[in-house]
Amino acid sequence: MNLSSLKPADGAVKSDNFRRGRGHGSGNGKTAGKGHKGQKARSGAPRPGFEGGQMPLYRRIPKRGFTCRNHKEIVAINISVLDRFEDGSEITVASLIEAGVIKNPKDGVKILGNGELTKKLTVKVNAFSKSAAEKIEALGGKVEVI
Repeated sequence: MNLSSLKPADGAVKSDNFRRGRGHGSGNGKTAGKGHKGQKARSGAPRPGFEGGQMPLYRRIPKRGFTCRNHKEIVAINISVLDRFEDGSEITVASLIEAGVIKNPKDGVKILGNGELTKKLTVKVNAFSKSAAEKIEALGGKVEVI
């Protein structure tokens, strides 16, 4: 094996970057990859999801409940998790990800007051519960909402 013989795996590279209907020599002439006759071979073929006049699936399935457009998915962390950081350190969303406490902060991070804290910390996240803020400030730490 050498560098000059390297190539991508079979089926890994597929280009859709060729001109259709430009004669037999192009490899995509005559029917231009649309087969013979039929509705899908013609211009103005039906839109995706159209089932030939039958009630489409997206209308047959019942709709339930309500989905809020402005819903934010906040990741909640208990205050006891913050005890793993060093005394006097500054905790941000980035430092929580780096420490492996959270993987995906989604729309924000909230600190909840469950558990005990023994260190003075400066915490900068999106939200705090009342009890969490009181526990952090009772030890001389700071609470900052970003």
